[in-house]
Amino acid sequence: MALKSVEIFSTPCFQAMDAAGKDGTIKHVMSGVNPQGCQVYSFKRPSDEELDHNFLWRCMRCLPERGRIGIFNRSYYEEVLVVRVHPELLERQQLPPGRRGKSFWRARYEDINSFEQHLVRNGTVIVKFFLNVSKEEQKRRFLDRLEHPEKNWKFSPNDVAERKHWNTYMESYEDAISATSTPWAPWYVIPADHKWAARAIVADVITSTLKSMDLRYPQPSAEDETARVEARDLLLQEDGRGRCVQ
Repeated sequence: MALKSVEIFSTPCFQAMDAAGKDGTIKHVMSGVNPQGCQVYSFKRPSDEELDHNFLWRCMRCLPERGRIGIFNRSYYEEVLVVRVHPELLERQQLPPGRRGKSFWRARYEDINSFEQHLVRNGTVIVKFFLNVSKEEQKRRFLDRLEHPEKNWKFSPNDVAERKHWNTYMESYEDAISATSTPWAPWYVIPADHKWAARAIVADVITSTLKSMDLRYPQPSAEDETARVEARDLLLQEDGRGRCVQ
């Protein structure tokens, strides 16, 4: 995984309900990757500046450059998940007037598919993970956060409030995944009740994807090769004190 290409970059995307294990999965799976070649972006509530742009903008500006891996902890999919469950959030997005029914969400799916296809055509490799935690396991993890002081910081009262919308969230995830899992940007639905299993599956998918990219070290130019030979000769000419021997 240390190999890289100057022509290709990769973007894994993680979506899940709260406490499904996104942070832990990213930490464990990517721990063996050179941090110089990897970056993680976590997308929270949109800022005023981000709301002044289209819903894809804040993620577009965080895409990794060529030769790097960019990881999205949540993403523009929040706009067809959380925003669909809470449509009142659309009021802050300064959208043109119009109905916000099924056709509105279908249009967003189309925008996402077109955006991802554009990225793939320009060299991006995209894999998307939905960490599918059960409602009972989420409850157990929330209680664990409440009962252990070192985990209290992970808990938000809003986490429990969102459980009231569980069925609507599941419907939104099902519709979004069905509409946007494409040959060029597939979704992987990962059973997440057992953290070790979820991490192993994600690691396998990412490893297999990287292997399929046939990554290689950048090839040196003729000038680079000449400089390499000259540098080697100079080093071999040094004596024990680091002085060149003529």
